[in-house]
Amino acid sequence: MVSSGIVALDPLLGDGYPDKSAILVVGPPGIGKEALGYWFTHAGLVQGDFCLYVTRLSVKEVLQDERGFGIDTQQKVPLWLATEGGQVKYDVNDLAGLSYNIKDVLKQNAGRRVRIVIDVVSSLLMLNLPETIYRLLTQLLADVKQYDAVVLATLEEGMHKPEVLAAMQQLFDGVVELRLYEEGLKVLPLLRVRKMRGVPPQPGYYNFSFTRTGMEVSPYAR
Repeated sequence: MVSSGIVALDPLLGDGYPDKSAILVVGPPGIGKEALGYWFTHAGLVQGDFCLYVTRLSVKEVLQDERGFGIDTQQKVPLWLATEGGQVKYDVNDLAGLSYNIKDVLKQNAGRRVRIVIDVVSSLLMLNLPETIYRLLTQLLADVKQYDAVVLATLEEGMHKPEVLAAMQQLFDGVVELRLYEEGLKVLPLLRVRKMRGVPPQPGYYNFSFTRTGMEVSPYAR
């Protein structure tokens, strides 16, 4: 198992994400999906894993957001595949280049544990046919699982047709769902482990909130 980097979340996952797996985090904009990627990357850097972060944003924007969650990656940094400021430039129109760069990182770091965060799935789906992205991810995730690697990807809820969302979830070994639930005048952030390889189904939701050291999680009771 590979720790999520969030102490309160690991028990819900079965002590972390399964090794050689791909995890999808689904939720509406602004709920904190990217924070799961930040803590996952930070934990890997601290432990000496090789970390790749693929983002449609600039490195400066991601670092600014990370600091808002209390994460400082100035001393140890991932390999950035970003639109600006990274070691490798991300081009949303170059699907072949995206796949090649990820596979190249894996080949160069064979023998090490690799953590990969990808926050570009929704933008790829917006600019390409869903069938194209499905084929791309199917092959890419199969290649990643040949290595000691875990992929964590994020997907925006509400931007894609239900059948597209279902198809994307089917591709991944685990799906963590974040959602907002209106209860009277309150809006509650809820978390559910929709599926996770090797873990029995968990239909229940959990309250969650982010802190400067990670995430607090507690059972949700109406």
